[in-house]
Amino acid sequence: MQKAIKEIIEFNKEREWDQFHSPENLAKSIVIEAVELLECFQWNNNYDKENVCEELADVVNYCIVMANQLQVDLETIVLDKLEKNRQKYPVEKAKGNSKKYNEL
Repeated sequence: MQKAIKEIIEFNKEREWDQFHSPENLAKSIVIEAVELLECFQWNNNYDKENVCEELADVVNYCIVMANQLQVDLETIVLDKLEKNRQKYPVEKAKGNSKKYNEL
């Protein structure tokens, strides 16, 4: 992912778009793109994989830009959250179960 991260950051710098990338604006953009991803499945599960991948890429791109703006390492925060989820959802209680952690 390091190549992708570097390319995305450079893409934005070349266009001087960082001035528009406040955390608030990026959070809004992530949600907007996530809704566009959801729209791919709006009426049924008969989706266009290429379109889904493009919308998924848009969500990931904005997440990368937000992590850069917040000056956090994306891999670190993802792994930290995964560890918290391991604590909340121990295998012996959560395996094969879709209940929320406070209902296990």
